Amino acid sequence: MSELTGKVALITGGSRGIGAAMAKRLAAAGAAVALTYVQAEDQARAVAKDIEADGGRALVIHADLTQPDAATAAVEQTVRELGRIDILVNNAGFLTYGPLHDVTVDELDRVLAVDVRSVFLAAQAAARHMSDGGRIISIGSCFNGRVPGANFVLQAMAKTALIGLTKGLARELGPRGITATVVDPGPIDTDMNPAAGETADFQRSLTALGRYGTADDIAAAVTYLAGPGGRYVTGTTLAVDGGYTA
Repeated sequence: MSELTGKVALITGGSRGIGAAMAKRLAAAGAAVALTYVQAEDQARAVAKDIEADGGRALVIHADLTQPDAATAAVEQTVRELGRIDILVNNAGFLTYGPLHDVTVDELDRVLAVDVRSVFLAAQAAARHMSDGGRIISIGSCFNGRVPGANFVLQAMAKTALIGLTKGLARELGPRGITATVVDPGPIDTDMNPAAGETADFQRSLTALGRYGTADDIAAAVTYLAGPGGRYVTGTTLAVDGGYTA
């Protein structure tokens, strides 16, 4: 029996990159997996098809997390169709950068809606249904520990907010055995930040290992936190960043 057999996980932003890798890895560990998408329906369904081809169970949910009710609705659909929720992985977000003076109010509101508000609302909804021993895992950023230069104010602000939220969740839900953690990726080779991109050499130079990580590096850390090994880890961050913040 796999370590997550009988568990149900919801991953926001699970159609590609890190989200897709986490969906497949959690499914391989035995969990039934729900994953949300906002635009890439074909990619989300391809992830679900891969999971089902390997004998797993997957649910694809459309969720525009800029809308206030979307995160709660995704949790409720997961519980309704898969029977429960044990693991919430808040992965959806925007990779946003640019000069401070160029940031518009609309852009600010959009980033905070997805990267912060939806995380709070999903956690609030999931906590209503989780049994003792549940997991709430949010995907942060290496900018939580080190901002390497200008143009990252919005992303650094939004992702750092997850730390305070996670500490509060850990204290609030700890008596029920529910843990809350943040995983902070460093440079990860995805279509949003390819290892062959124009800033890749600079990003590699900031790491101790001198290379990009893979989406599966993040998926492995999340699977650990979601499983029995993560039961005493809460209210903290786990840097999976190749030594970016060393």
